[in-house]
Amino acid sequence: MTDPAPSPDPESSVLQLRGLEKSYATETAVRDLSLSVGDGEILALLGPSGCGKTTTLRLIGGLERPDSGTVALDGQTLADGTVDTFVPPQDRGIGLVFQNFALFPHMTAAENVAFGLADRSEAERERRVDELLELVGLSDHADHYPDELSGGQKQRIALARSLAPEPEVLLLDEPLSNLDIRLRVSMREEIRDIIQETGVTAVWVTHDQEEAMSVADRIGVMHDGHLQQIGTPESIFARPASRFVASFLGQAGFLSARVEGDTLVTDIGPIDVDRLTDFDAAEGATVDVLVRPDDLRATPTNDEEADGRIVRRQYQGPAFVYRVETAGGDTVHCLHNHTERFEVGEAVDVEFIADHPLSWYPGA
Repeated sequence: MTDPAPSPDPESSVLQLRGLEKSYATETAVRDLSLSVGDGEILALLGPSGCGKTTTLRLIGGLERPDSGTVALDGQTLADGTVDTFVPPQDRGIGLVFQNFALFPHMTAAENVAFGLADRSEAERERRVDELLELVGLSDHADHYPDELSGGQKQRIALARSLAPEPEVLLLDEPLSNLDIRLRVSMREEIRDIIQETGVTAVWVTHDQEEAMSVADRIGVMHDGHLQQIGTPESIFARPASRFVASFLGQAGFLSARVEGDTLVTDIGPIDVDRLTDFDAAEGATVDVLVRPDDLRATPTNDEEADGRIVRRQYQGPAFVYRVETAGGDTVHCLHNHTERFEVGEAVDVEFIADHPLSWYPGA
């Protein structure tokens, strides 16, 4: 399956990565990675720990040298795997926001923001610092030291400091991971608003799929050093290019199905092949159909007519998600209003309620 989400027009592309490779001893962290980031775009690199997303960020920022491939900014090559071509981090016009804030404890908030403005006049520094403190909503905290600030305030000062020199690209490495869960939701919205207001191009690394879906214009999903898929949040969720992408984004169930003419035979009933995206499996083949919790509905029934049995109930406040194991051993999830309470062990009939094309993969 292909992802219809367009890449940035080459003329509006600010950051270009082509064929990046990076290894440490016997481990390859990044493999043949290519992507472009458009002017003013927020691109999230999403994936589990060890997938290569932070290494990619470090290659962009100049904290690591690629073994091969190129990093280019506005058409200028910053690194190409050779000793002769490598622009150091401080000369790249790239800002960095780290997960541990990295503020100087002996400097006030204003002094931290001004740190990268040594080449400007005092009046210019003061104007820029005032402008940024107002932008991040901390004008009243200019004279506070980091240990007098909350976690969210520290992150906003770190963001302001990175934006102060007016970088062409802003890199954010798990910027919310040191904050509590409640604060992460509000901070991701604040940071996205600030980035959009400044118009800076940003690459945001995270392992949190909800965070990536809420902040990014496009998401690049990484696994084992490879870029598995890149596209808008909507496109990669609706049409994941691999089982890994499907499983990493939200709750995914896979129904084993056998192709019989124009029909797929599954444990919970037949599916017309016309409902599947770009379906081309051969007669008699086994495929796996991706179904999300909101694609299915469970109804209690007797043991003889049941498609499966509820093996877990997850309460989510306004809704329950029921995990159902089918007679053939498949596991799917069904989303229900919180008023519809079924018991673990209860026999259920499962029906399709999806009104969109379904993704599929060759049988595991």
